[in-house]
Parts: sequence; C-alpha cells; structure tokens
Amino acid sequence: MDFFEYKVRHGDTLQSISSRLGMTGEELKLFHNNRCKRLDTVWFENLNGVRHLFVPLNFKTEKQIEQEKKKMLPPSQLPNSFFLPIYHISETFENPMENPLVIDYTVQVGIHRDRTENHDIMTFNQKDFKANGRTPDDKAGSLSLACMESIMPVNFSFSDTGNIAGFTDHKSIIEKFQERRPDLEEFFTGDVSKMYFDTFQDNISDGEYLLRQFRSTLLFQTLFPKMDWFHKRSTWSEKFFFIQNSFPVQCLMEAEYEDEDPDYIITVLKGKITDLCSLQELKRGVRFEEMAEEPVSGEISLQYTTHKHHKNLSRAESSLSLWHEDALVQKHNITITQ
Repeated sequence: MDFFEYKVRHGDTLQSISSRLGMTGEELKLFHNNRCKRLDTVWFENLNGVRHLFVPLNFKTEKQIEQEKKKMLPPSQLPNSFFLPIYHISETFENPMENPLVIDYTVQVGIHRDRTENHDIMTFNQKDFKANGRTPDDKAGSLSLACMESIMPVNFSFSDTGNIAGFTDHKSIIEKFQERRPDLEEFFTGDVSKMYFDTFQDNISDGEYLLRQFRSTLLFQTLFPKMDWFHKRSTWSEKFFFIQNSFPVQCLMEAEYEDEDPDYIITVLKGKITDLCSLQELKRGVRFEEMAEEPVSGEISLQYTTHKHHKNLSRAESSLSLWHEDALVQKHNITITQ
C-alpha cells in the first residue's frame, strides 16, 4: 500500500502533520478522505474526534512529480543517441474516392558531429519500398524509386534543438545523380524516361525546392520532432505541412504525457488548424489574395514513445486529416517502429 494509519495525538492538527510530510493540510485531507470510510471523513483543521489518519508513505508534490517526469523525457538538446540506427515505416494514404494505399519502407538514420563546422550532421537513407505489400513493378513507380535511391544517402545539417537547417553539401547530391544517370538510362529507355530524368535533375538542382520536398513530408515532420515539444506544458502554435510541397499552416497544439510503463514514456501532441485557407490554396501551394470563403479544417496528432533511461526514440505515430465542408478530403497516417 502507499499509506499507513497514523494515530492522532493530542495537539495534532492537519497542518502540523502535513508539514512533517512535506505537503499542505488540504492535500493531506484529500489523501485521507479518498482512502477512508465515509464515517471517518476529515472535515476540520483541528482533527477533533479523529482517532486515526491515513498518511502517505512517499508523498510527492506536483512540482516534484513534474520534475521527475521531466527527467524521464528526452532533453531539450538533441542527444546523438536519440535516434536508433534503423526504423521501419508504414504510411497509409486514404481518401473517399480511392482504395487506401499502404507504403512500407526502411529508414536508416545516423548523427555525428562535424568538428570543423561545429554542428551535427544527420545521414538519412530510404530503401526497400513496397506498395500494398508488393515491390512496385510498374515503370513509373520503379523509375521514381530508382531516381530517389540514386541520391541516397543524403546528409543534412542538424541543430541541437532537432531542426534540419539544410543540406551539408547540396552539390554532392546533384553530382551523385549525374554519376548514376547513365546506368539508369541503360535500364529505363525511351523519351518518357529521359524527360523524367531531366525533370528530376532540374528539381534536385534547386536546393530550396528539394529541401522543402523532404521537410514537407509527414515522415520528416514526425521522425524529426523539435526537442522542446517534449517539454510543453501549455498550448502553443506550431506550423505543419498538411500537403507535401505546399505551404505550412498554423495549428494550435496541446501535449499530454503517459508514464505508466516502467521503461517508456509516451508524449502525445494534438492540434487543429487555425489558419484560414482553402483546400485549393493548399493543393496549389499558394495563398490567394482574397480570404477563403470556405476554409479547410484539419487535425494533426503525433505520438512519441521514448525510453526513460536511454532517452531514445522507440516508436512514433502520426496522423493528418483534412476536411472541407465537414466532408473528409484525405487522411494520412504513419507508423515508425524499431
């Protein structure tokens, strides 16, 4: 049990007993009344007529509980051990007009310190793609995957707070594709493939565009959280991409924490779109001059399971939902596991 029965002595009061326990008289009264029989309820400070009082064995104030919980969470400064080397990803895309599409793949993540530039470098690699349980065998899908895999792995500059600052060497990404393009062209022949290669090379040559492609994916928004998210205690505003390559929209966020497991703590973040923008604006990626008459509504949910001792990311889940005129437009879920 978490309490014992204290025999009230002459001169005892709620305040005199609670002060020795490091709690307030009101906290002690509530603690006793929650555990006693109805006839033994304590009402008054002087304890007249009270013979026994249930007192806690290990009482902790709200401040102490918050401090202990904070120690269980990952620190505000990103530790190199936060990411595990390999994660398995499963993404589900849903909309009312089509059957759900499930994409599975593997992600490799590594962080090391660049001592010359004095910042962290994150090496990122995606591979082993499957769509609805099968390796894509259509030409368009295979061509797209081959181009993306040709520039992997990609190195990003990473801040101590978990923000991706940019590419460490954007030029090397272009050179990597140019070096591998002849082999790709031997396998993927024809004018359509050549046009795709040209377009892909133009796109990766634009560093800002390519960086936005990565940043605006639900994968990046989920797998690379801002470290201060784990320490939020009140509502705050945060921008998220609801559609890739569009613009980010402001969301009002709130956080919850679950620490019942002896080894892991779960951080749950939930938010709703507060920006006024239309569905067409989001799909086109540009804001119109006139205010949207029928603004889109949306919700985001992110859940992180981190180890209390090692402070690394064990599991992550997220969900994006968009509605227009109370009808679901699209839903995007992602699950990240070891």
